Amino acid sequence: MRDRARDLCAAGALATALIVGSLLAVSAPALAATVDIKPGVIKVIAPTTAPPTPAQCAAIYAARCYQPAQIQTAYGEQPLFAEGITGAGQTIVIVDSFGSPTIQADLATFDQQFGLPAPPSFRIIQPAGAVPPYDPTNSDMVGWAGETTLDVEWSHTIAPGANILLVETPVSEDEGTSGFPQIVEAENYVIDHHLGGVISQSFSAAEDTFPTAQSLLDLRSAYLNADHEGVTVLAASGDSGATDYSNAAATLFATHPVTSWPDSDPLVTGVGGTQLLLNPDGDRIVPDRVWNNTYSPAINEATFGDAGPNPLAGGGGKSVIFSRPWYQDGVADVVGDQRGVPDISMSGSCSGLVDTYQSFGGQTPGWYGACGTSEATPLFAGIVALADQQAGHSLGLINPALYALSAEHAPGLVDITAGNNTVSFTQNNLFYTVPGFTASPGYDLASGLGTVDASLFVPELARAVGAG
Repeated sequence: MRDRARDLCAAGALATALIVGSLLAVSAPALAATVDIKPGVIKVIAPTTAPPTPAQCAAIYAARCYQPAQIQTAYGEQPLFAEGITGAGQTIVIVDSFGSPTIQADLATFDQQFGLPAPPSFRIIQPAGAVPPYDPTNSDMVGWAGETTLDVEWSHTIAPGANILLVETPVSEDEGTSGFPQIVEAENYVIDHHLGGVISQSFSAAEDTFPTAQSLLDLRSAYLNADHEGVTVLAASGDSGATDYSNAAATLFATHPVTSWPDSDPLVTGVGGTQLLLNPDGDRIVPDRVWNNTYSPAINEATFGDAGPNPLAGGGGKSVIFSRPWYQDGVADVVGDQRGVPDISMSGSCSGLVDTYQSFGGQTPGWYGACGTSEATPLFAGIVALADQQAGHSLGLINPALYALSAEHAPGLVDITAGNNTVSFTQNNLFYTVPGFTASPGYDLASGLGTVDASLFVPELARAVGAG
């Protein structure tokens, strides 16, 4: 089965060689020595003791809040569930620093509230070393606990029949000097022991904050391994639109367009963010658009505690490390000679929050709205788990199949043609606007190939990989 997943098309082995062989065709600048890779979850400020009503969401967050049934309906999952395609027999791998000390109990509360079944198996492993005891006064640990909660609860929402494997690492990521090597070690362990078919990563950092291109390339072994073993790897494209953090403290933004890694890696599927506008039944009121809340004073107040503007949009752009992979040759008019991201997009807007339940220390236990590409990525991990079940095996690198489906105008891929990821902010008493990219028909650097209708996309993806 791994051989089928690995050979996505007749030229698959050659394609992988071309990707690896062209990594340095675009050189990377050497900028900051290090910058923290932060958990990407965005959590609004005020919790509630029960899932908020629509009126509460409007009053507290100036936004809509969505529950599992609405998101399942929005992505057309019910026909798949009726056929028994729930992710059964598959395992979603969630990778987070530190994890959450209450995640198993919190998921049980989440499931009970929304009538979801418990996952057939929910395991937690620490293959890169024991995680230190949870410290509720450590803001980094509290942040990663929130990330873990979002990842687990919402990947489970999309694929309620799939197993969950939470892989916790003992050090917070700091671009290669600490932390990220442990993630590489942990992911290689998962891949070597065949523990799951799709890996979800909701963290990233700007490419040009690595000391050199080689320092980034030295961290790629897990992605090469995953490609060889037929494991799909996903990564969030970031929540700062066309910019990203440029310093270790995550207090300054780049004042020019940047792209983040690992979503920019050609062996990874980059997941961007969309804005859903749904009615209580989960039906769309308007078509999806690119997620961008940068210029919404109300959303900025609920998220950052000020009126903004603050960068708050789905990431996307052109890599300065990786040249265009062969599977993007058909969109060369958009990406030029560089790798373009994202590849696909899912719900991430802070004007359409998803409910999460969190009871770990360091904050008030309760229901929190969450958003960002940290939401979009586990959502798409659930979609991949459904397609793995449909195909009867893990799909491996799905990017060639995604672009092939787009070229044939497969109806399961839903184009996004509205919105952009331009952002503005004030920094050091100066006002900046970083121009981003605008959604347009076909592939674009704000939404990728668009989003999905799972009822059509899941069998299409399984077919496209199997036919390769």
